[in-house]
Amino acid sequence: MKTTTDLLAQITPGLSGASTLTVGPEHTAAKVGSGVIPVLATPVMINVIEAAALAAAEHLLPQGHQSLGILLNVRHIAATPVGMTITAVAEVTKVEGRTIHFAVTCHDEKELIGDGTHERVVVNVARFEERVRRKTVSS
Repeated sequence: MKTTTDLLAQITPGLSGASTLTVGPEHTAAKVGSGVIPVLATPVMINVIEAAALAAAEHLLPQGHQSLGILLNVRHIAATPVGMTITAVAEVTKVEGRTIHFAVTCHDEKELIGDGTHERVVVNVARFEERVRRKTVSS
């Protein structure tokens, strides 16, 4: 049986992934309910950051495994208007057991708009789905 170390052997510090999004009206704080100003919503920026982390490591996981976000600590420090493209980058900083740690940044076409850290835990999909299924079964 493979150990966690074996499963994550290909995921090493320095690996990175990126994700982009052109901000549309549907991505604004006013539209998603996180504010009233029509600029990029923080929850949408977080989604793009998570997509960057997936791009960095998910393709290296063994079949039947995936990573799930468990911690996100980010600053959203600058507004991005509709029409601009944002790019998030996630870089693996370390792997501890089943947990992958990332340093994350997000820029629009003009400046840094967010940064922080993100952690994802690797799970066996079948076992995870069974745990979730058990929550829905009446006792």
